Amino acid sequence: MGGVYKCISLIAERITENKDFLTELDREIGDSDHGINMARGFAAVMEKLSPEDSDIGATLKKAGMTLLSKVGGASGPLYGTAYMEAGKITAGKTELNPSDMKAVIESAIAGIQKRGKAVKGEKTMLDALIPACESFSESIAHGADMIAALESACESAREGVEYTKTIIATKGRASYLGERSIGHQDPGATSALITLEAIRDYYKGA
Repeated sequence: MGGVYKCISLIAERITENKDFLTELDREIGDSDHGINMARGFAAVMEKLSPEDSDIGATLKKAGMTLLSKVGGASGPLYGTAYMEAGKITAGKTELNPSDMKAVIESAIAGIQKRGKAVKGEKTMLDALIPACESFSESIAHGADMIAALESACESAREGVEYTKTIIATKGRASYLGERSIGHQDPGATSALITLEAIRDYYKGA
């Protein structure tokens, strides 16, 4: 069984487990469909993938294209782009070292920023992903292995999710609420954290 297949399977499982939680978060500041859409999207992804898939780039590209076509709202284009951009730089690879993973996270973020025209501090998934990337990069620069660096990334992403409770949303439907969006955590940042934790747990052998 390809490692990338197992990793995406775990992400899909965690997203599905948290479907109601993500939808409840989105009910407070969005369209009430983030969890539903993400779970539907990853169910479609798993139908497209095979346990024999081992080319990380090709698998991520396939997953991204599926998310793009199957997930509604803003999440589909953003997550789909993130996976496809990550797929471009991992073409032909069957395993990743920490430097490769750093490039994966950076390319995913760049894709999201380009597609969503968003920056850190606007109550989006970037508020989890950018701190996570910074922590991962700093960890490997100091010699950390993949698991330790991912642990650090997840901790920073978790702090980023908490941070989204304190700021006003300026993107998407949540931006219509203005100051009333304060106090609510961003669903996209939360699903990004869930994704990172699943990747960490895959490397830990969960």
